[in-house]
Amino acid sequence: MASIDIHSTHSTLRERIVEHVFVGEALRALWRRGITDVEVLRSEFDAHGYDLVMGRGQIVRHIQFKTGVRNKPSPVSVGSALAEKPSGCVIWISVTLELDMGPFWWFGGEPGEPLPDLSDFASPKRIGRNKEGERPLRANHRKVPARYFRRIDTIDAMLETLFGPLPTGQAPVIVENG
Repeated sequence: MASIDIHSTHSTLRERIVEHVFVGEALRALWRRGITDVEVLRSEFDAHGYDLVMGRGQIVRHIQFKTGVRNKPSPVSVGSALAEKPSGCVIWISVTLELDMGPFWWFGGEPGEPLPDLSDFASPKRIGRNKEGERPLRANHRKVPARYFRRIDTIDAMLETLFGPLPTGQAPVIVENG
């Protein structure tokens, strides 16, 4: 069994693992519905406020992932650049010590709509201190309180939140010749 220490010591690795599992679970859930026209694009680095892009049809979601071992998120620092994307969103994923996922917490607009306005939220402070020992503000980020996140219990409900109503069809059937 994993300890809580490994989660803080290796938080970047944890986030990458959870991101990969999320993508795999999302694609599997879509496959089971017969949906195969989904694109997944990874950001090489987080300069524009998102970790991953998922698209289906006209809906393109720039997603910032956050993870934590608590039941709901604490305030989340959201990059202002994410609000400039056509349909940016934040998915905070609660994980167990063994990295089981759920529930999910959602901050974003309807499919095709931009991220809700961030201008009324305060700027968070930087984690590190400057040479004067102060923690300056992260000018291009806003601290979104947990109460603005909506709980989503299943991967299927998350996919409907991302892309809107989805067909409930079945996985593609493979027919062998011969």
